[in-house]
Amino acid sequence: MSQRVLTTESGAPVADNQNSASAGIGGPLLLQDQHLLEKLARFNRERIPERVVHARGSGAYGHFEVTDDVTGFTHAEFLSSVGKRTEVFVRFSTVADSLGGADAVRDPRGFAVKFYTEEGNYDLVGNNTPVFFVKDPIKFPDFIHSQKRDPFTGKQEPDNVWDFWGHSPEATHQVTFLMGDRGIPASYRHMDGFGSHTYQWTNAAGEAFFVKYHFKTNQGIRCLSTEQAQETAGQDANSHQTDLLQAIERGVHPSWTLSVQIMPAAEAAEYRFNPFDLTKVWPHKDYPLQRVGRLVLDRNPDNVFAEVEQAAFSPNNFVPGIGPSPDKMLQGRLFAYADAHRYRLGVNHTLLPVNAPKATTAQNYGRDGLMALNSQARGAKNYEPNSYDGPAETGRPLSAPFAVAGHTGTHEAPQHTKDDDFFQAGELFRLMPEDAKKRLVANIAGGLSQVSRDDVVERNLAHFHAADPDYGKRVEEAVRALRED
Repeated sequence: MSQRVLTTESGAPVADNQNSASAGIGGPLLLQDQHLLEKLARFNRERIPERVVHARGSGAYGHFEVTDDVTGFTHAEFLSSVGKRTEVFVRFSTVADSLGGADAVRDPRGFAVKFYTEEGNYDLVGNNTPVFFVKDPIKFPDFIHSQKRDPFTGKQEPDNVWDFWGHSPEATHQVTFLMGDRGIPASYRHMDGFGSHTYQWTNAAGEAFFVKYHFKTNQGIRCLSTEQAQETAGQDANSHQTDLLQAIERGVHPSWTLSVQIMPAAEAAEYRFNPFDLTKVWPHKDYPLQRVGRLVLDRNPDNVFAEVEQAAFSPNNFVPGIGPSPDKMLQGRLFAYADAHRYRLGVNHTLLPVNAPKATTAQNYGRDGLMALNSQARGAKNYEPNSYDGPAETGRPLSAPFAVAGHTGTHEAPQHTKDDDFFQAGELFRLMPEDAKKRLVANIAGGLSQVSRDDVVERNLAHFHAADPDYGKRVEEAVRALRED
């Protein structure tokens, strides 16, 4: 078999890949050495800008199989029959740290699923917690700034973290999750995932339902204490990546059972709290889990940079039968995620293999731009409508419309009879066994005690007191003890 020829990116054969062209032996290098310049320029650009959030991530391919009939609630084709399988790509991630950060840290985990359906790609973007810190997207950039590295000190600052939380009482529920026993998963395989937001399903008859997604790990929940996490991160900063990669390589395929909570759309307006508030959960006694199917991961990416790092998930990628809800955070993310990918990866990022549809073909009038790969027939029109048999609209909306009313302007979220920033955080605390309560209090006090300003400390303590008197009392005593040491 003849040796294949090394070429430049334009296809020209390379004569010498060991020595740069120079002005004589030992002389300075020549600008005309196209192969050298091309290699160095490409090397400089091998890594794209990291994500502002969810930078540190891992991913894998697999499939989703429907196990239960949900056609009474949605006409999405990939959920249309028991036994139907759809290829998926899943990306897990930490939220706050940079690409070089450790996996075993106290941080929410991203849980994003791309379903390659025959009606187009459906992206479900969520976390390993059912709630979030804020309920309005206008606060999201400020929240992330408070959690990321400070522009002056270059490191995460407890003053910033707790100052923002102190001014955001709705964060108390998520802070209780984050500082509790499930704040540091032992691996990506041993944690649950949630759509977190409220979404809309529509059935074939046009009836609308609001849904919340729950992916329950079939490996069982396993988490690390603060001390265990510090040891793990010191031994292997890539512990979650190592675990996922090695498990799949040895044939241990992680899986999750997908269930949903389903609320008839008509019930949303009169529910006792705002069902579209991302800082709240729907109690299971009101809307019990209904099983949908099984998610299995069975293949590692061939190239982490080309696939995991260039995977672009956008919650506005819906398919017929699934759509948005009035969830404010979701509404903001419908724009923000896709726009982030257009910045990081370019306007044609949907043409990359990991992002392109696999069970169907994208047909539209998007042309040109950086890295355009569109293969358009000669003379094909780039506008619509046209008289030349180009792709045309269907006239069938993906999901049911929901009514809107009132005046334009900035409005606080509508108040339902039981809306409250602290009740569910208190409920979560009261559900914990005694030893878990002690660990939660120690984790909170460990961070809050480092805050330099008394007013910031007091503001946060007031939130824990409002959630539960015993909760607040314990945190206050623990913070006082640490600050007096």
